[in-house]
Amino acid sequence: MATERKSNGLESYTFHIDTKGHFCKLPGGPEDDDLLGKGSRSKLAYCITDVPPWYLCIVLGVQHCLTAFGGLIAIPLILSQALCLQHDGLTQSYLISTIFFVSGLCTLLQVIFGVRLPILQGGTFTLLAPSLAMLSMPEWTCPTWTQNASLVNVSSPVFIEVWQSRMRELQGSIMVGSCFQILVGFSGLIGFFMKFIGPLTIAPTISLIGLSLFDSAGMSAGNHWGVAAMTTVLIVMFSQYLRHMTVPVPAYSKTRKFHSSRMYIFQILPVLLGITLSWLVCYLLTIYDILPLDPKEYGYQARTDLKGDVITQAPWFRFPYPGQWGMPTVSLAGVCGILAGVTSSMVESVGDYHACARLSGAPPPPRHAINRGVGIEGVGCLLAGAWGTGNGTTSYSENVGALGITKVGSRMVIVASGVLMILMGMFGKIGAIFTTLPTPVIGGMFLVMFGVISAAGVANLQYADMNSSRNIFIFGFSVFTGLVIPNWILKNPTSIATGVNELDQVLQVLLTTSMFVGGFFGFVLDNTIPGSKHERGLVAWNEAHHEIEDDVPETSEVYNLPFGLSSRFSLFSWVWCLPFCPPVGQEQGPLGDKEDVTKPGLTQTQASGCQ
Repeated sequence: MATERKSNGLESYTFHIDTKGHFCKLPGGPEDDDLLGKGSRSKLAYCITDVPPWYLCIVLGVQHCLTAFGGLIAIPLILSQALCLQHDGLTQSYLISTIFFVSGLCTLLQVIFGVRLPILQGGTFTLLAPSLAMLSMPEWTCPTWTQNASLVNVSSPVFIEVWQSRMRELQGSIMVGSCFQILVGFSGLIGFFMKFIGPLTIAPTISLIGLSLFDSAGMSAGNHWGVAAMTTVLIVMFSQYLRHMTVPVPAYSKTRKFHSSRMYIFQILPVLLGITLSWLVCYLLTIYDILPLDPKEYGYQARTDLKGDVITQAPWFRFPYPGQWGMPTVSLAGVCGILAGVTSSMVESVGDYHACARLSGAPPPPRHAINRGVGIEGVGCLLAGAWGTGNGTTSYSENVGALGITKVGSRMVIVASGVLMILMGMFGKIGAIFTTLPTPVIGGMFLVMFGVISAAGVANLQYADMNSSRNIFIFGFSVFTGLVIPNWILKNPTSIATGVNELDQVLQVLLTTSMFVGGFFGFVLDNTIPGSKHERGLVAWNEAHHEIEDDVPETSEVYNLPFGLSSRFSLFSWVWCLPFCPPVGQEQGPLGDKEDVTKPGLTQTQASGCQ
């Protein structure tokens, strides 16, 4: 259970530190100073079940939205080229609003009914590759006239049909492919494989999520290394050097009315502060024309007025709805490609769940929670296809990294993020304003975030015996091949030629997804090379579920169904036979370990019915 917060006589207890591990009271003596200097770096300001003040939820929710913004905005802009929309900025803003709306909706579903971890849902790059592969087929190649801005009439029925027909084909393929993910999740197949997945599978998978994105971060930051470096330096300075510095902020209480209160604002808002300050600097450099006006000159992408016309054209209010681009269509080639992306997305998400649990102060997710999480992600992909984002949804690794920096693991913050994304998707002007965030600022943020994700993956090796040559080989080989094979395939795209286009697309996507390649080799080698459970880290991995500090919530508190549904459903024993429900009479750890738990309304005979 979360530690009860107590006031120590100071104005605000929001970020105070106590000896239980929460930032619940300010250090006031030698013991506290010792704690602050030696132990607080591994502590959380708020763990997963804590509820921060409403204003803090909003501010941190905005930070998570900004953290996810780079990926959310990049996907529709990249797709717009293949959809023949490169000269239709208004439609691009509609796609951005739609992906914001659906991402917020899927985030709420995941946090409330899915895996129940503070993990944001958004567009996935694993579905981007098969989508682009499908749209590059001869029948979907953009007409030549759509490449010339002077020949494009965005209101012409002919032009509208050109891009909407491609979008509908993409929608149908994503919706059919998502049914596979729903089946795998809710049937428990993912949960079944969890007893074979240990630290040596999770570590390379999570690490490669960050390592494989180095090119994306470099390309974004390379548009103006000065702005990107400024963003990175600000985030590092706020999150590491100034994290224990308190700042007076205005506050209000019934007893003291308006007064000053001290808060650890740098430790809680490093990403938001870094992005905002860099954004402001870019704005000042833009209005004074210090940044170049010629698109061909270096630094042009750091300007904040590149998409200024979108702000004026976008409507104030627009409600995205399913089928807004027409009735989806389906093709076998598209579905096969999307299935490959969905498979990679599921592997990535399982790694994200473990990283998120670790960084939010939660125990490792049990099988029933992982089943629900994967199933709900499949539902999210189905909704994304129906709404027409041109993409699916998955757990966002960038926001998992944000948990490690902000030290706020409360899922209520992610709920606030979901609501904010829904609102941004409904208010066109808000979404259009965010399009002015310069690319180098996003790149600077990625340099920090992706590094944290990679390190979170390596941290899982603490459970395995890394003095073992077996484990060193598995991890090193998995990570190295996860970088080498995708890199070679990308440089030799015609090397895969089986004669079956659909099979070529499946192999192309799987072998160019680093986290899939590394996770696959880690999984196979860890389960085939002889080694004891102690050596493989399975025993320590399982014990980590039980050896929890007093302030870390128990598994049932974190992962059981919300709104008292677990207690209500316990009256019906057949419900607990479902693989996505907590098992009857026991709580289940990540490796299937059992603890006796009394379920109300069930006898021992009934409780054993599903076992």
